[in-house]
Amino acid sequence: MKSESRSINGNGWKQKELCLLILYAIAFYAFIIRRSLQLSRDHYTKLYGLRSGWLFPPHPFPNDVSDAQWKNFRANLPILTIVFAFFTVLANTLRACFSLKVRGMSIVWLLISLIYLSYLHGACIIFILSIGSVNFLLVKIFARTKFFPFVVWTFNIFFLICNRVYEGYSFSAFGQWWGYLDNFRGTFRWHICFNFVVLRMISFGYDYHWAHRDSHFDKEKHIQRCHICKSGKTCYQALQEGNSHTLSFSFITYLSFLVYAPLYIAGPIISFKAFALQLDLPQNHYSIRDVSWYGLRWVFSLSLMELMTHLFYYNAFAVSGSWKLLSPMDIFIIGYGVINFMWLKFLLIWRYFRFWSLLSGIEVPENMPKCVNNCHNLEDFWKNWHASFNKWIVRYMYIPLGGSRRKLLNVWVVFTFVAIWHDLEWKLLSWAWLTCLFFVPEMVVKSAAHAFKAEGALGEFVFREFSAVAGAFTITCLMVANLVGYVIGPSGINWLISRFLTKEGLPVMGFMLVSFYVGTKLMFHIQDVK
Repeated sequence: MKSESRSINGNGWKQKELCLLILYAIAFYAFIIRRSLQLSRDHYTKLYGLRSGWLFPPHPFPNDVSDAQWKNFRANLPILTIVFAFFTVLANTLRACFSLKVRGMSIVWLLISLIYLSYLHGACIIFILSIGSVNFLLVKIFARTKFFPFVVWTFNIFFLICNRVYEGYSFSAFGQWWGYLDNFRGTFRWHICFNFVVLRMISFGYDYHWAHRDSHFDKEKHIQRCHICKSGKTCYQALQEGNSHTLSFSFITYLSFLVYAPLYIAGPIISFKAFALQLDLPQNHYSIRDVSWYGLRWVFSLSLMELMTHLFYYNAFAVSGSWKLLSPMDIFIIGYGVINFMWLKFLLIWRYFRFWSLLSGIEVPENMPKCVNNCHNLEDFWKNWHASFNKWIVRYMYIPLGGSRRKLLNVWVVFTFVAIWHDLEWKLLSWAWLTCLFFVPEMVVKSAAHAFKAEGALGEFVFREFSAVAGAFTITCLMVANLVGYVIGPSGINWLISRFLTKEGLPVMGFMLVSFYVGTKLMFHIQDVK
């Protein structure tokens, strides 16, 4: 009876706490929105990257297109949609008419994708196919030897770096006869997209390497735990981890995987095994109705982005450098807004290409499965930001390096690779190493938390409060790391700290920590409901 009474009292307190937290969140966002609108209206004449907008006629607000990636994606969205609709209808019609399996669909998608790449990169597809072909030969030669990891990683990191250093190379460097091809380099720099090709080449290599070993994947146990596989469908993990003895590791399927059009530019990232198996038998996890609903949700997200960029010029502040002249409170608002803008931008880009892949019968992991405002620790954030890249890192890098047994060392190797993979910039390496520094105390706290078992209502309360405070500091660290990596660079760290360690900045820091504490507590309530 006492335990039931304590449980009822505990639930009653949680309900009251939830009401208070929601009221604070409403007041917080009302303040953020009001102040953001005021900042945008007061400073828009000094900001770079604003263009004529189309919302709120007859006097539309300017539109923030200061982010080059978003600007290019948004501008090319109509033609991309026409192209991918044609590709999808063509591939699905050929599959249905001729009952094509893995080899036939590999040829279809390879031809379609090469047409697509010819427009994007022109003659530079020679570089892509040449490097990919050499990687295929190396994998076939060394896959069954102990030198395989060294060979495949050395080869791919070498070209990852060289492509950036030499900016995609010049044909004239290979001889005068080749020089005329420099006039046909396409509309998009090939070495930017090649970062994703590197991940696919390594994926093919390891999947072929592991195909000659016994699988540790227990299919029966997985089916018992997986609600998707229980229902008679096939989940992504079952595709990726299942038996590969009957899988075709042919050159045609490999090339089709490297240049698969719907995922070529931006991902999401898929393993070779999962791709090849779905060429043979299209995904059955998502119905046509599910995919249609997915597309409608994407349109709604696009509407939110258009509203956001017409009202709040967060990224324009960051690009223009104007935010350096603002008060600490306004700097916090701009920084928080930039992270939310980045989240929505990547969500739209990744889900757009995933939508076309699903329509083509290929399921890939979802990037951004959780909102950026629903992650209260670094590990959770990275599992839910570029989620497919995280799965790739875990499968092909983290586990081969020793997994959790060497976690403190592995995070440094992993994040250094992630920074180099993105670009050869000092600020990205600074972002990576800052993230690792913030990871260390989080791992120590988590280890201590697992060892500590909260007993009784008081122990549970203390543990929950401690976790919320830790979450507030973690979110703050995450904001700093991302601002250093993508906005202010390593040289701006001292300036940022000096701005907040002032008489005006300390209360803002207190407000920021209290707000993130409240946000973390709200996340706990969301977890309790699930």
